[in-house]
Amino acid sequence: MSERIEVRKTYKLFIGGAFPRSESGRSYEVAAADGTFLANAAKASRKDARDAVLAARKGFIAWSAATAYNRGQVLYRVAEVMEGRRGQFAADVQAAEGCAAQDAQAQVDAAIDRWVWYAGWTDKLAQALGSANPVAGPYFNFSLPEPTGVVAASAPQDSSLLGLVSVVAPIVAAGNAAVVIASHNRPLPAITLTEVLATSDVPAGTINVLTGDPAESMPWLASHADVNALDLTGIEDPELAAILERDAAGTVKRVRRPERPDWYSTPSLSRLRGVLETKTVWHPLGV
Repeated sequence: MSERIEVRKTYKLFIGGAFPRSESGRSYEVAAADGTFLANAAKASRKDARDAVLAARKGFIAWSAATAYNRGQVLYRVAEVMEGRRGQFAADVQAAEGCAAQDAQAQVDAAIDRWVWYAGWTDKLAQALGSANPVAGPYFNFSLPEPTGVVAASAPQDSSLLGLVSVVAPIVAAGNAAVVIASHNRPLPAITLTEVLATSDVPAGTINVLTGDPAESMPWLASHADVNALDLTGIEDPELAAILERDAAGTVKRVRRPERPDWYSTPSLSRLRGVLETKTVWHPLGV
């Protein structure tokens, strides 16, 4: 009996709910923590980034129009599907980061729990971050949080799954659409996550995932007029971060600066606040 040949996986981008190859046809080698070859991942181009923004804008229209309760249900469904694929995620994380099996499993469990945590906040943001304001006159005055729009983010380079989820989940929990560049050297858990997103109830275009060098794609996203906010969490080069902040200023974007927090610590509302705008509404009494 002949030895069976393994069916190798083809790694692609995730744009608009579909899995295209890079329009440039480029790819790059992804190695395990010990240096052994793992896969060839698609290397996103500037046009791929522009296509992702276009898809995100379309996705934002449907996602922001959904009720907050429904968004919470959808994000909880992502956690459900991830739970069913814990073994695959753990294997991807272990290969990418070179950690022990139990550490990889702990990261997967924390990532699943992080989706649940943010899912629970979707219909509570108005109460927690909004207010009824005292005014002099026969009026009601309310301040209400609203999604900012399309958010471009660079995922952490050192936390291939938990860090990625910790960046993406608050963006979409707040009602925004996301274009995220996965960890350059550890993209495989992010690619597996795109398969979960494609088979859950997340509307097409709400989350778009690119692989490749953030130094190539992020400058175009930073200056793109249809990107409303920028999350530079995964940018490790201070000079590049400064350039991206300067480019973002040209279109008056919100910018979250690079950081390397303890991803296992309990999250706060900080990331949700950073991708929300506050709208104040006046209404006359008795009408």
